[in-house]
Amino acid sequence: MDAPAEAMNMNPGPEPLNLAPCAASDWWTQHRGDSPVVATAIHDGHAVRDAVQRLCALDEAERLREEDPFTEFLIRDFSNRIVVHRSRFEVDINRPRAGAVYLRPEQAWGLDVWAEEPPQAVVDASLSMHDEYYEMLKSFLAGIERCHGRFVVLDVHSYNHRRAGRKAEAAPAADAPDINIGTISMDRRKWACVVDDFMAALRSFDFPGGSLDVRENVAFQGRGEQTRFIHEHFPETGCAIAVEFKKFFMEEWTGEPRPEALVALRRMLAATLPVLVEALKAER
Repeated sequence: MDAPAEAMNMNPGPEPLNLAPCAASDWWTQHRGDSPVVATAIHDGHAVRDAVQRLCALDEAERLREEDPFTEFLIRDFSNRIVVHRSRFEVDINRPRAGAVYLRPEQAWGLDVWAEEPPQAVVDASLSMHDEYYEMLKSFLAGIERCHGRFVVLDVHSYNHRRAGRKAEAAPAADAPDINIGTISMDRRKWACVVDDFMAALRSFDFPGGSLDVRENVAFQGRGEQTRFIHEHFPETGCAIAVEFKKFFMEEWTGEPRPEALVALRRMLAATLPVLVEALKAER
């Protein structure tokens, strides 16, 4: 588990939160329940295998800055959930296979990821994880489809808004909503009720300090591989929504969490569950 997550001891309920670290060898964990709603945190992971660590030119803080720490925490109230534990710098599950290993700076926000060019065997081992993930995802969602017919996947991420430095001006609010909803890969008209009701539920949540700015396809458009894959393989039954939280719930340059905001965001997401279930029924 990421170093900041180990230090976080927050509690959305009366009992202390247990944030036990995952095993170093874990690729991902999945939980299956009786619900048509699935949540994923595929960029939460920070772990890399030894062969990648030896060749990586980035330190842990540099990697963490581009990962999505605490997104696993945000989806814990979903009985169907998948959490990837490997860093996107080992393999980016949300990129097409051909670009899932960052080999050039332009693939990784201008960062020189490698101290030396990784051997093909190292790249192939990472790509095999990408292959296995999508085999697992297809099977997992087919099971949801068999039980419930239609389903929703919330593809949860986070994004930086102070790229110029810790004390630099944040990205303009006009370009950086608190929550960006990405829908470009879906049939938007077909899933209008689901998406619109989900966004309305987020906006109406009584968030500490005031309602959040929730907009669609502003900072991101939902062009990631996971949502594309779901809409390709489940065109009539699967609605995949990319949910990008601006990193106002943490200090993006140090990884320090802001527990009150994280707990509130988790409660907000949990509150959308019954809304999504009802919206799915209305789509039939």
